[in-house]
Amino acid sequence: MATATSVQHLTATMPSPTVKKVKPLTLEQFWDKYSDREDGFKYELNNGFVEKIPRKMKIKELYIANNIRRAFSQTSAYQAGDGLFDEVEIETLPEQGRRPDMAYVTKSQLNKGDNRSLPTFVVEVISDTDGINRVNNKLEEYFQAGMLVVWHIFPQQQLIYVYTSSIDVKICRGDMMCSAAPAVVDFQMSAYDIFKK
Repeated sequence: MATATSVQHLTATMPSPTVKKVKPLTLEQFWDKYSDREDGFKYELNNGFVEKIPRKMKIKELYIANNIRRAFSQTSAYQAGDGLFDEVEIETLPEQGRRPDMAYVTKSQLNKGDNRSLPTFVVEVISDTDGINRVNNKLEEYFQAGMLVVWHIFPQQQLIYVYTSSIDVKICRGDMMCSAAPAVVDFQMSAYDIFKK
């Protein structure tokens, strides 16, 4: 029969498991390793650590991006060569690499081909798997980096939250107009037109 003393002795001599520390990635390392992954996930860098996120623009939600893109094609920004693109790799803050669902990229930014040029307007489609804290932290990050307008689109509720700062928000539904001003001054569309199938 083992005594308490012998059990303590055995425990003290057993090697403790080693915990492998994960080294933070630089933005360059992150883009090199995760830019071209095609495994059904979207990867973003948050404070040097990789976040693996289910792709948010599901096939059943692609009509939203299509509606937004068609409306954007009527703007003077589009006529000048600017565009709205899916999952553009952007650097918001040091050690922060993001891929918003849609991002407004000017012709000048396109010509530079540099993901350090921050878009002034982004669209995020909020899915069931998005945690509220992660969504809010990312929103704060976007505005700290200098973004002017962020749309959060909620397909199930058919709501659009139009942010012009992390605390200034207009909620749109039905015939209410969602604006991308001041980032794109002549781009606006109704919530109804965003969700129109």
